[in-house]
Amino acid sequence: MSPTEFDPRMHQQMGEVLAEIRNLRDAFRQSEIKSDNSRATMHQRMDMLVDRVGKVEGNVAAVQEDISEMRPVTDDVKRWKLMGIGALAVIGIGGMAMGVTFADAIRRIGSIILGR
Repeated sequence: MSPTEFDPRMHQQMGEVLAEIRNLRDAFRQSEIKSDNSRATMHQRMDMLVDRVGKVEGNVAAVQEDISEMRPVTDDVKRWKLMGIGALAVIGIGGMAMGVTFADAIRRIGSIILGR
């Protein structure tokens, strides 16, 4: 057999090898395309997360500023509440003393009128 002559089986095997190489190349290309798409999607998601985190940080800063503005008002309201409770206590004690005095005055008037 001369080197220029090929066995038909050898031809068939070479064709199969070439077809398998083409299949592998196509599969590799498709895998690369899928990987590129996956990476692009991942980068888009990361960009979206960065945007969302930036917005959250801005909102947190605004809320903290609002809270720092509200704190003095809240402290004033608490102070007013304590002052109101104290005033109610004083008024209650005064009212009770006045009630006792008024009741005692009515009892004396009643005893004078009834003559006891």
